[in-house]
Amino acid sequence: MIKYSNRIERVTEYYFSSKLREVKSMIDSGKDIINLGIGSPDLLPPNSVIENLKGALDNKNAHRYQSYNGIDIFRKEISNFYKFHYNVGVNPESEILPLIGSKEGIFHISMSFLSKYDKVLIPNPGYPTYSAVTNLLGNEIVHYDLVEKNYWLPDLNQLENLDLSNIKIMWINYPHMPTGSCAPLTYLTKLVDFARSNDILLVNDNPYSFILNDNPLSIMNVEGAKEVCIELSSLSKSFNMAGWRLGFAIAKSDFILNILKIKSNIDSGMFFPLQVGAISALSQSDEWFIKLNKEYSQRRKLVWELADKLECNYSKNSSGMFVWAKYNSSKKSKEYVDYLLYEKQIFVAPGSIFGSNGEGYIRLSLCNKQDIIKKAINRL
Repeated sequence: MIKYSNRIERVTEYYFSSKLREVKSMIDSGKDIINLGIGSPDLLPPNSVIENLKGALDNKNAHRYQSYNGIDIFRKEISNFYKFHYNVGVNPESEILPLIGSKEGIFHISMSFLSKYDKVLIPNPGYPTYSAVTNLLGNEIVHYDLVEKNYWLPDLNQLENLDLSNIKIMWINYPHMPTGSCAPLTYLTKLVDFARSNDILLVNDNPYSFILNDNPLSIMNVEGAKEVCIELSSLSKSFNMAGWRLGFAIAKSDFILNILKIKSNIDSGMFFPLQVGAISALSQSDEWFIKLNKEYSQRRKLVWELADKLECNYSKNSSGMFVWAKYNSSKKSKEYVDYLLYEKQIFVAPGSIFGSNGEGYIRLSLCNKQDIIKKAINRL
């Protein structure tokens, strides 16, 4: 018998990986399933992105191996983007690392900073990949609570009372997924101070900054944040390019070099035309986000109406491309989701997949056309 690695026992298949197979099977059998479960943008990227990608295919070096840290002009455009939108100066030569999606960055950062007995602070609820990667590496997870009464922000007193002696990394994600909560700059400053005083690497996963958010922030807006922080960002949500797998890390130069040691041994650089397309995306004017958010705002109003039909409670002050809603039922969240799927043929995400504090909630995606959301409302 060939045995599997012990680390496989520490993780399960990603919920959406298995559940979407079931949803597809139902669709293939003729059922009209409305999928409001995942945050995969259905809108198109800017036209110039597509055109520049096509043009780059004819570049004489387009199909060769590329630099492990991205082409120069891509990093320069990321630097310009941070300066224009966040007023944060980032050195394109040493403080930026393009990634094949920010999900890759979660793995690389964990690999490059965690030693055998290090522990990781992970939000509950939060993005499941933080826990999955930590489990794969065999490190211990220490969950910290996010609760509605505290606006889904970490309780700093609770954090200070934890045993922090072996904590190496703390993951945060604002605007927060799945709740849509935002952390003001004053609060981010407190988190940076907490990380600095306890020698913890604070990593902000920041892909939703420009979706229905009037005040986009970077963790690097906090003075001195680069000494203890890394920020991950992505083009997936802001520019409707989820399938392109384009992201990047922002950090001080020695952090970037440390991550690059891992990355350069796992992939062989990013496809040149993708980087050219990304340059065009990052150079869009504010008009792009105004138009994008106008559409998402209209969709969100419809999803609120859908949530009302389900007798859910939700906040109208959240950001991002989801509505996080507390449902009115004694069913567990996965049971409630299955009820909606099997009885109403509407698929949403159960809150419990994001952590125990997500039990009793569902997450509804805005990544569907308005007429489809209206169809779901009528179905109820």
